[in-house]
Amino acid sequence: MAKDPVTPLSAGPRRCPICGKPTPPRHQPFCSTRCADIDLGRWLKGNYRVETEEPADDPSDETERQPD
Repeated sequence: MAKDPVTPLSAGPRRCPICGKPTPPRHQPFCSTRCADIDLGRWLKGNYRVETEEPADDPSDETERQPD
């Protein structure tokens, strides 16, 4: 029987997705507040995106929605 190709989350020490250092329980999944802030900044700048099938926002729609 073939092994499941999915690696369990508990396999080995967790590593910070930003710098690769081990992650203490206090800051998981990051190693520090600094790396957590870097990750947040990337989300806010739009470096990370969640793919959807929704059409992109049209800026011209915003002017039509404003109350008189």
